[in-house]
Amino acid sequence: MMKPNLFVAVLQMLVIPSIIAADVDLLRLPDGALQPMAATDAQGAVHLVWLQGEPKACDVYYQRLPGGRPPGSAPVRVNRTPGNAIAIGTIRGAQIAIGRSGRVHIVWNGSSTPGHNSSSGAPLLYSRLDESGNGFEPERNLMGRTSLLDGGASVAADRSGGVYVLWHASPGAGLNDESNRRVFLARSADDGRTFQAEVPISLADGVCSCCSLRAVTDRDGSLFVLYRSARSMTERPITLLASIDRGMTFSQIVTDPWRVGACPMSSGSLLDGPNGVLAAWETDARIRTMVVQPQSQKPGSATPASMGDRARHPALAINARGETLCAWAEGTGWQKGGRVDWCLLDASGRPVGEIASHPGLPVWSYPAAWVTGDSRFVIAF
Repeated sequence: MMKPNLFVAVLQMLVIPSIIAADVDLLRLPDGALQPMAATDAQGAVHLVWLQGEPKACDVYYQRLPGGRPPGSAPVRVNRTPGNAIAIGTIRGAQIAIGRSGRVHIVWNGSSTPGHNSSSGAPLLYSRLDESGNGFEPERNLMGRTSLLDGGASVAADRSGGVYVLWHASPGAGLNDESNRRVFLARSADDGRTFQAEVPISLADGVCSCCSLRAVTDRDGSLFVLYRSARSMTERPITLLASIDRGMTFSQIVTDPWRVGACPMSSGSLLDGPNGVLAAWETDARIRTMVVQPQSQKPGSATPASMGDRARHPALAINARGETLCAWAEGTGWQKGGRVDWCLLDASGRPVGEIASHPGLPVWSYPAAWVTGDSRFVIAF
């Protein structure tokens, strides 16, 4: 049940948004809200999810914003077991997808709070909007054959009832190093009612243990997965996989090298747009973007979008005019907040105009981005 003081804090968002640049509004979340993520449904309503509470044992909250602006529905706590989400590290927060008939699907890395944990480590928790549309079903741990969950998981859904939950983990006992980690997929063909056991989908390379991954489906039902490989201690390229058969088989279509001697704790973003799937990720402290053409899945060139010293955690939005916004966290680190930066991109993913910024990004957080019904961009943090 929603906490009354949280509801008051969310309503305060009404008076805080301000116009910082043309067609871009900033939206301050209530104190304590972390790692927002947004998804827009076919009717233009924005579905927002975030973490709230103690970073090592927090809760997942959900709110629907018709037209993309507050006030929206009353925030609802998604997790039934209090405190079973984790915000520490910034890359393990909740992710959201909208499936058939507007069904909301949410996934997050579980915390060490008792309730779902096992000898294999923290759980990977999934919930979906219940039949009433007013609350969420009890969360389920989808990890059955895997262990040692670390970096953040993702969820994607299509118009045919397919739901895809992805995470990276160890495939078995004694395979604890990064070279053995793989990306795993649990598939549902009935809107998340049931899931098949997880199967590995990544190639022979390992996976960067504490980096997040992202997944999205495009309008044709193809599934894309963006994650950071770990070929060696110093080789950690971004990798993009694609499936045209609803997650049965995958091909590698992009890899972007990065030589770095430690896990960068990075995340990326994927968005289905009018010109194809747009991807954004961090390489060498810069945000890079790229458009993958529909059907042919031919990738364009990776283009730098940021010019700062420590750009991380990108978020993407595309409006009805075909304009693209890329927002990201700048200057953040372990137990260190920063600022939000953003710029507009042209159809090929190249920056247009100057980069704008705003201070006050909290510790363990990053921005979310979406488009309102009148094609204005919103950046929430």
